[in-house]
Amino acid sequence: SVLSRYENQITILSDYLEEFPETDEPVWILGRQHHLNTDKSKLLLDISARLWFTYRRKFSPIGGTGPSSDAGWGCMLRCGQMMLAQALICRHLGRDWQWEKHKKQPEEYHRILRCFLDRKDCCYSIHQMAQMGVGEGKSIGEWFGPNTVAQVLKKLALFDEWNSLAVYVSMDNTVVIEDIKKMCWSPPQGSSTAHSTAYLHRGALGRNKNMAGFCTGWKPLLLIIPLRLGINHINPVYIDAFKECFKMPQSLGALGGKPNNAYYFIGFLGNELIYLDPHTTQSFVDSEENGTVDDESFHCQQAPHRMKIMNLDPSVALGFFCKEECDFDNWCSLVQKEILKQQSLRMFELVQKHPPHWPPFVPPSKPEVTTTGAELIESTDKLFELEEEFEILSV
Repeated sequence: SVLSRYENQITILSDYLEEFPETDEPVWILGRQHHLNTDKSKLLLDISARLWFTYRRKFSPIGGTGPSSDAGWGCMLRCGQMMLAQALICRHLGRDWQWEKHKKQPEEYHRILRCFLDRKDCCYSIHQMAQMGVGEGKSIGEWFGPNTVAQVLKKLALFDEWNSLAVYVSMDNTVVIEDIKKMCWSPPQGSSTAHSTAYLHRGALGRNKNMAGFCTGWKPLLLIIPLRLGINHINPVYIDAFKECFKMPQSLGALGGKPNNAYYFIGFLGNELIYLDPHTTQSFVDSEENGTVDDESFHCQQAPHRMKIMNLDPSVALGFFCKEECDFDNWCSLVQKEILKQQSLRMFELVQKHPPHWPPFVPPSKPEVTTTGAELIESTDKLFELEEEFEILSV
């Protein structure tokens, strides 16, 4: 009942600046540079190509009797979905892939989109993320912070064999090269496809079953670095380094925003950040019988929002994607050159060896359990069905 009041919540209006100004300064979007005075249309196409996830309503209730809309509480989860979706786009279609309305898209694109539909049997759905958040101490309907979303994505990715991502979430503002290479080169888990997927939900997390998850070689890396860039406000000493991250070709942007108001930051112009805003409530969209998705509502087709960087809440999470080992090596070089050597107060640390005072690093693996978030939700559904039947019989 507490959550139901959000069902018809009016879209939140943030203090963003509508039009781009007349300027010679470059605009940076996820590692790509654009110039407003020569290729503004390319800039807008680049932005609209990003998958845009917003509040939705009228999806199946989470847990059977939970909320059927995430309006008012799911904005950071949606931002986490957007960052992960960008990684999957880079993984399967490449950073320079473009989206155009009504244009036929490859099967991989629709398969990526299906991972995020608001259904309990989709591996990165709001249902799965909210359920997995319970293990991180967050009740369903409770607002998440950037680090919690990162931990949830890290756990859900273990069940996603099609994309076969290695998700590394840094600890204590420190990225450990040795640990990442150990994780991305770790041998496949399990002796057979049947054995390793036997306990997965029959349609969802298991839907991404693919032998690619059992091949040897470098697993594509999703690197998330949760940071605190100040106490109550962002410390200006971090601004240049923060902006530098958006210039890197591996950039997936950043999760952040304002207290209880999350945005997905994808670039900057001068001292203004450019972001996609999830605070629009749209109706639930399902896939068609042939597997395609009516995708128009998953792309923001208006001028992007902007905010002054000094208005940013200091709690953020940076994202990077390294498809190959050479991409990660290049990222390490860029961090050393552009961030670490020029900063008196470092935004984060990059070290070669695992710190000896830390617990040993063990690459994450699938939990040895027979249920997943999807099955927990399904079992809850069945529980309520049995209770209803019992009540009818009692009457």
